Amino acid sequence: KKELGQLSVADLVFIMLISEVVGDVMRASDDSLLSGVIGAATIMILNKLLKWWNYRSKKFSRFMEGTPVILIRNGKLNKKEMQKNKITVEDMEQSGRENGIGDISTIALAILEVDGKISILSDEHIKSESKIEE
Repeated sequence: KKELGQLSVADLVFIMLISEVVGDVMRASDDSLLSGVIGAATIMILNKLLKWWNYRSKKFSRFMEGTPVILIRNGKLNKKEMQKNKITVEDMEQSGRENGIGDISTIALAILEVDGKISILSDEHIKSESKIEE
């Protein structure tokens, strides 16, 4: 269901482990199909357990996926978080242009999401969301 860019680190490791187990079985000279099936099934069960744990525990979810980070608030850059996440002013300007905003000082809120994408909200979006909540 996810595109390659939306895969979590755990999903990517899972895919690599499955390919390694299945690849070993395909290269083996003896008939070790059963060991390959057992290995693949074990990895799939572990993946399901990790997903379940990730769903049930906020602490584990934050550890595995991280948390969103505010990069701009009321037009002011959060340079500390930008440096920590290796995001340049040019990256922010590009994200602004992609969202139809030419001047990043007019951005009300920019958030680095856990999937690596930058969400940008203007004042109009924030005001309309606060009206919905009321």
